[in-house]
Amino acid sequence: MKQTLCLITLLACAAPLQSAERKPNFIFIIADDHRWDAMGAVQKEHGEKGRYPWFETPSMDRLAADGVRFRNAFITHSICSPGRAGFLTGQHTHVNGVMTNGTAFPESAVTHATLLRDAGYHTAYFGKWHMGNQRARPGFRHFASFIDQGIYQDCPVEINGVETPTNGWVDDVSTDFAIEWLKANGGKPFSMVLGFKSPHNRRGGENLPERLRNLYEGKTTKRTPNCDLAAIYHKPLAPGDAGKERGLSANAVHLDYLRHIKGIDENLGRLLDALDDLKLAEDTVVVYSSDNGYFLGERGLGDKRALYEEGLRIPYIVRYPRLFPKGKLVDEMVLNIDLAPTFLDLAGLPAHPGMHGDSFRELASGNKPAGWRTSFLAQYRKELGDTPTCHGVRTDDAKLIVYPGRPEWTEVYDLKNDPYELQNLPPDGPLGMSLQAELEKQMSAVGFKSGAK
Repeated sequence: MKQTLCLITLLACAAPLQSAERKPNFIFIIADDHRWDAMGAVQKEHGEKGRYPWFETPSMDRLAADGVRFRNAFITHSICSPGRAGFLTGQHTHVNGVMTNGTAFPESAVTHATLLRDAGYHTAYFGKWHMGNQRARPGFRHFASFIDQGIYQDCPVEINGVETPTNGWVDDVSTDFAIEWLKANGGKPFSMVLGFKSPHNRRGGENLPERLRNLYEGKTTKRTPNCDLAAIYHKPLAPGDAGKERGLSANAVHLDYLRHIKGIDENLGRLLDALDDLKLAEDTVVVYSSDNGYFLGERGLGDKRALYEEGLRIPYIVRYPRLFPKGKLVDEMVLNIDLAPTFLDLAGLPAHPGMHGDSFRELASGNKPAGWRTSFLAQYRKELGDTPTCHGVRTDDAKLIVYPGRPEWTEVYDLKNDPYELQNLPPDGPLGMSLQAELEKQMSAVGFKSGAK
């Protein structure tokens, strides 16, 4: 009897140590063009100021309720491929080399996937990759992913390099592949990425599954004050142009956009349910985010290639029941380049010395690390469209945007008092000069050189 009691005591003492030593699994879910406020939880916070207060995303809200939601999350390069490369490498794009959407991801790059793979993790990629026409998925042992943009219906998928036909809506299909892989591989340490095509290029009911095509009929979205203001590099908006996108009414465009997000919310729910069914939820770090923000008529824009708030801000949620509290809101700034060092930190691995991001492990745990960032460098390299090359600095409450070769376009905003960026302040004023000094500091820290290209 005495020996039995001793054994029970030893097991009880050992249990916390075993739990602490357990290496987590990782799932990163990345949408395409999902702006920060297109989420039910955010709309509830915005109240009367919400653009679509009736919009609901129960699965994203569920993830946030069970984890941590970063309310000030940003992309460092507001366009798809560069944003994705930043998540993978933890680096600014002028260093990792992916500056445009037509650039293939360097197969020799060091990423969270390559380092976790080398540490014994099973790595897999599903869905949208979006790095030019690249067929490989560097760092991932298994993949079921389509080339470039793919198509929304019956999209051919490359399964480990073999083109395979599929049936159905592409984000449903990608989620099916991910869940089946989890069922087969969930007993081993794993790191998985699921890339949704939505809500990219969402116009037209044919891009949606039948179940979503008439959703939100009769609903309307609200306008914001900056919908009447043109981007500084555009001519002022003519009467009647504000809020329109390519000849379509703003409301129709917005409803299709939200229908696509509703579809990926449903698939997120399926994935979370699968983790529960497989008893993997407690041991899995789940992160949801997007490759960039998106404009819905603000500044007369309908894309993301600019450094205004709507282009830079992204959703960012993390859940890890064994370490992070439930329902926590964090207002410190986090970036896409923080994902890679965070995954490595949680896996007990050192961050690669070339990474620019910081682990948000302590921040998500409820402890603000000393010296956590209060500003970051943002950039855009001109490619498609007419948004010019630009870079700038965004602080907790202000922003400077610089357009090389066009000093008259310099923009300075006091975001604390002017969140819609309506009043461009003098660049030689106190705020402008302070931001210029901070920009130079940020550029120097990561070896960024200004230049019009």
